[in-house]
Amino acid sequence: MFTGTLFRYFLRRHLMTIFWFLVGVTGLVYLVDFIEISSRRGDIPGFTLADSLFLTLIRVPSILQQTLPFIMLFAGITTLVSLNRKQEMVVTRAAGISVWQFMAPFITGAILVGLVGLFVLNPLAAAGMRTATMIENNLKASKQLGRKNETIPWLRQITADDDVIVGGARVSADGTTIEDAVFIHFGPESRIVLRQDARQAKLKDGYWELNDVTENRPGQIPALLKTVQVRTNLKREFVQERLARPETVAFLDIPSKIEAARSFGVSTFTLESQYHSLMSMPFLLVAMTLISATVSLKFSRFNQSQSMIFGGIVSGFVLYVITVLIKAFGSSGVVPPFVAAWIPVVVAMFLGSTILLHQEDG
Repeated sequence: MFTGTLFRYFLRRHLMTIFWFLVGVTGLVYLVDFIEISSRRGDIPGFTLADSLFLTLIRVPSILQQTLPFIMLFAGITTLVSLNRKQEMVVTRAAGISVWQFMAPFITGAILVGLVGLFVLNPLAAAGMRTATMIENNLKASKQLGRKNETIPWLRQITADDDVIVGGARVSADGTTIEDAVFIHFGPESRIVLRQDARQAKLKDGYWELNDVTENRPGQIPALLKTVQVRTNLKREFVQERLARPETVAFLDIPSKIEAARSFGVSTFTLESQYHSLMSMPFLLVAMTLISATVSLKFSRFNQSQSMIFGGIVSGFVLYVITVLIKAFGSSGVVPPFVAAWIPVVVAMFLGSTILLHQEDG
């Protein structure tokens, strides 16, 4: 029988290995991201070293959240190989404990880390991304730090006497402030009658407030205006759901965002994909743990080559790439978001379990 003492011992060993991997990866992520952001600092007026340090710090949780599956894979392989080389696993198996019993603490550790990532790390990552986006917009960065420029989706608003398309270069985290905004007004027969280029556009109750505006009308000299108001029937909630990035929304807030988006007739594929992807994260970590077990449990006893360990690492990377790829299909609506998030994880778990059954029970 698998005693509580042995369960706690294996679980503690596993969690300690995960902790040290987290510490190492966090330091590496911070260093690499800081170097990348600092290298772009000269192109941004007013961007100081302190800004680089702070911006890197608040971006770390988001990047760390994406590395959790790999941390779990490497931590599982490291712990199991260590137990084998010290003959602890051999003694455990000699006591009549099956593979499914001594894998229980490792699976428990994966679920615990997944829940911590879901309810602790994810809110920090979402808040950090919102703050980072706001800092980048306030500094009027010509390009977003650490990633390529993103084109925000165009909005169309139709009122009783106006038809306007709204776009811009950058958008705030909550989606209600647009930098370098463009408002194109259409008249009869869908002809452009006015174009307004504004440094910034803020959504107020019933109107857009445009600051530092250049107005261009066909056949007229461009006019420079300090502030202009453009009437709108768009609601703040609609624009937030239309423009806000899913990475800036915490897991517990996504369901309400999805309901709000549906009420305004906005596509929810991206939010749903993000929600199911986060919900499946503990099970993805379990799948990574099972993959690590398939290449580590017999390493010492059968003197297998290290190519098998390398094969397990490659398998984990392939699983992660497939998960991200199918998630992209779910975000675009090609595949239902629920299917896109859960199918790769479920298949990987069953595949890992099948391999373990074949190895241990024939």
